[in-house]
Amino acid sequence: MTALVIDTSAVVALLLGEPDADALKERLLAGSPRLISAFSVLECHVAMSRKIGPAGPELVDRLLSAVSAEVIAFGDAELASARVAFDRFGKARHPAALNLSDCCTYALAKTRGLPVLAKGSDFVATDTRVLD
Repeated sequence: MTALVIDTSAVVALLLGEPDADALKERLLAGSPRLISAFSVLECHVAMSRKIGPAGPELVDRLLSAVSAEVIAFGDAELASARVAFDRFGKARHPAALNLSDCCTYALAKTRGLPVLAKGSDFVATDTRVLD
């Protein structure tokens, strides 16, 4: 099993049953341990609240609990790496166009040397590994 970092895009796609949800679920369940940035958990909370209302955050918590995701605090190492991510790959700077939360996911992946489970091609355009 390969350890992995879960991006918000994967969580939202899984919870909304998007077309690629089955493939994402397969990759998620094949990985262990499963890490997610505390910042990404907050973004999932906000995104699912907006998409489906007050029940959204509870679904996020249930999913993360069901897959035994470990929520990782954002520390000094992640901060330094997220700054580099923004400078190199941030919106209006690079085709990857990483947003704030993406930079936090990138930082966790880079500081731990792990691949990212994400939907879309944002992380593919960076120098971090992405589960395919």
